[in-house]
Amino acid sequence: MIGAGGVATVAAYKIVQNADVFTEFMIASRRKAKCDALVEAIHKKGYTMPIQTAQVDADDVEQLKALFNDYKPELVINLALPYQDLTIMEACLACGCNYLDTANYEPKDEAHFEYSWQWAYRDRFREAGLTAILGCGFDPGVTSIFTAYAAKHHFKEIQYLDIVDCNAGDHHKAFATNFNPEINIREITQKGLYWENGQWVETEPLEIHKDLTYPEIGPRDSYLLHHEEIESLVINYPTIRRARFWMTFGQQYLKHLEVIQNIGMSRIDEVEYEAPLADGSGTAKVKIVPLQFLKAVLPNPQDLGENYEGQTSIGCRIRGIGNDGKEHTYYIYNNCSHRAAYEETGMQGVSYTTGVPAMIGAMMFCKGLWRKPGVFNVEEFDPDPFLEQLNKQGLPWHEIHDGDLEL
Repeated sequence: MIGAGGVATVAAYKIVQNADVFTEFMIASRRKAKCDALVEAIHKKGYTMPIQTAQVDADDVEQLKALFNDYKPELVINLALPYQDLTIMEACLACGCNYLDTANYEPKDEAHFEYSWQWAYRDRFREAGLTAILGCGFDPGVTSIFTAYAAKHHFKEIQYLDIVDCNAGDHHKAFATNFNPEINIREITQKGLYWENGQWVETEPLEIHKDLTYPEIGPRDSYLLHHEEIESLVINYPTIRRARFWMTFGQQYLKHLEVIQNIGMSRIDEVEYEAPLADGSGTAKVKIVPLQFLKAVLPNPQDLGENYEGQTSIGCRIRGIGNDGKEHTYYIYNNCSHRAAYEETGMQGVSYTTGVPAMIGAMMFCKGLWRKPGVFNVEEFDPDPFLEQLNKQGLPWHEIHDGDLEL
């Protein structure tokens, strides 16, 4: 597993809880001390699985190859940054390792993400006889598997799909992001994008929004965003006429975000800054990226869990032609308690809802249930064994048939 942040912490706890499936485990990251601290925390909770750790720069293919050739993993779980997907995939191909991630590639110097860069590896993974599983978090990930489950069991045709993501938690901070601030702010300041009638429709950032009612939470203002799972779902389910992704934001969060943008702190280009030297002997001109500097002063998402209250609610609202030939609606979702997530893993619910599915995807691979040569999005595998484990591993899911979808 590459990464030692919040999502990786959750995945590590879930891996050691399933020692009947996972027998050998290594955690590698840019700072080995962070990996060692995670292992120590896991063992303090009474888990006994031996875990190796290593230092690696995931931007460096040669370092990755050296690590993979030394450890010889069957599967590499990429929980690093999306910028590093391609270097890790290259190293996997060079060393004969299978691959799994939770978020699609995006270039560091451009706030833009799509699957085309990773889909371009299909032939190479297939010819090497290796499996690459893309987007196995919650969204993307579980939401795509929910869609596959609906298509397999309830619908002849899925015609309308709305993925809805609500975080109704309170971390008692004036402003904080629930995962890497750099990735989070890049994502939500992009233009919106959705699929309708065979084409992509672009919107201004956060232009379209409406109140949606979430189970056990109530109504929340929900905003249409560009999100990557829509890109693969409309290809794999061509009967979809419209597909959209919605996420909730509070007004305080949006006001801070507006200020961040207005003062230039969301910029991803370099600016020159004259900084004092640490020894006080003078100054030096340095180049900094404002958004990366902002990340350094914002609260670390890993530290939010202790006082986090409330829950998340993420799911799919689907309308289409059912197996009986009539129109039906279907809502499949999970609610996750921030408090329960923290008590189990020391992390908040957003990290939990991503780390648990990453572990289950790895479990599906290790059991031989999701294993075929090539590069695949998660909806291209059988959803049933995955969702059976989701219920067992701390993220139970629920269904509402023929309810009001509000969309």
